[in-house]
Amino acid sequence: MEQKRIEIWNSGEYAYPHAFGFVPNLHTYLHEDTEIRPFFLVVPGGGYAYCSENEGEIVARTFYEKGYQAAVLTYTTNPLSMVPLHEQPLKDIARAVRMIRAEKDEFRTFADRIIICGFSAGAHVCGTLAEYHDTVADFLYPEVSAAPDRTVLCYPVITMGEYAHKGSVATLLGTDASAEDIEKMSLEKNVRDDMCPVFLWQTMEDKSVPVENSYLMAMALKKKNIPFAHHVFTHGAHGLSVANQDLCDRKYANPYTLDQVFALMDAIRNGSFVPEDPNTVKALDEKFSYRKDPNWHDASRKPNPDAARWVELCASWLETSFEQVQETEITSV
Repeated sequence: MEQKRIEIWNSGEYAYPHAFGFVPNLHTYLHEDTEIRPFFLVVPGGGYAYCSENEGEIVARTFYEKGYQAAVLTYTTNPLSMVPLHEQPLKDIARAVRMIRAEKDEFRTFADRIIICGFSAGAHVCGTLAEYHDTVADFLYPEVSAAPDRTVLCYPVITMGEYAHKGSVATLLGTDASAEDIEKMSLEKNVRDDMCPVFLWQTMEDKSVPVENSYLMAMALKKKNIPFAHHVFTHGAHGLSVANQDLCDRKYANPYTLDQVFALMDAIRNGSFVPEDPNTVKALDEKFSYRKDPNWHDASRKPNPDAARWVELCASWLETSFEQVQETEITSV
């Protein structure tokens, strides 16, 4: 397996004020042979406040083992809810997809087989790209499309309205978000006519992001006649990731997705950033520092064999979806 960390922004291109030296990046999981394979880009959740390590490496490795080239995108987050992100995460994922497509030979992938897979707020990042990919300019790759070929949304943040995940709204848009921004970032209201096929899944018992989010998206896709698959499992809390024993044992829970949070903590400790609340670093320590310990695991987390089926369902759906495209291309020749 070929693993690399690739910063997606060059010097002078990236200027989020609370990055503290962090630069959004890809961590790749590539096959070492020369076979050209579809690309599976993983986008972790975390309420736009951080990128969850439980939805990074373990997901990328899962789809790597299914024959994909894979990578995890660690995008810009807003850990202290101080500087609203607005379109920065969208810019991050658009640059990542353009980079993969433009440098397809290096990534040993197809230009038309790029799948983006997001979890929770990461699913919202993916959804915004699926809807707004042609609104994001890029001076490095001006002629390269940022459009995904397939989008996978796992227990997704979709709406900014009645069933919104309020924390994601605040970190993305601020507490005084305009009605225009709320409307624009409510994905169910902005499905485009040419949107790529979508796979959605969630659990009925999700108490963090109401299951209505995935239903709203499914109904919006149906109205536009966009191909989609929608699975709702009965049991399971939010944040299931791949929902297997490896997840419970924190196997492959590599904390590189938390680099921006760790950079913030270092900045507070060395005095280069002084938060308004003096208890900030203690709170961050309690929430994140233990995650660097490879021996730590959450004893309360149990496998969910039912929800874990999403992986096989998604892999089957992707294979069938791309086969249908090939059949159409052959027929039209």
